[in-house]
Amino acid sequence: QVQLVESGGGLVQPGGSLRLSCAASGDIFSMNAMGWYRQAPGKERELVAAITSGGIPNYADSVKGRFTISRDNAKNTVYLQMNSLKPEDTAVYYCYSDVTPNWGVRRYYWGQGTQVTVSS
Repeated sequence: QVQLVESGGGLVQPGGSLRLSCAASGDIFSMNAMGWYRQAPGKERELVAAITSGGIPNYADSVKGRFTISRDNAKNTVYLQMNSLKPEDTAVYYCYSDVTPNWGVRRYYWGQGTQVTVSS
């Protein structure tokens, strides 16, 4: 089994910054793609950013130029630096990872979610 633990959410004023972290642990042979989704009340879950095992990022148009995704493969951790936050960024943010285990089948794992609220 693999566990993903998120941290870094909270309340921030418009224009502020937050940094989310997601650390994976457990039966891990390799971490493939990693990323972040978010879900706002009454809306569908949407992809915010993803990063390949080689470090190539991809962003939703709504966050380009404001958010930066990165990863530390030695720590099995993915980060999301969020700058110039807007009220519409308010959502629960979920990290995910495509994991190849030492034993078992390659599959996606999800974090428990962390609340980000942007409000004055």
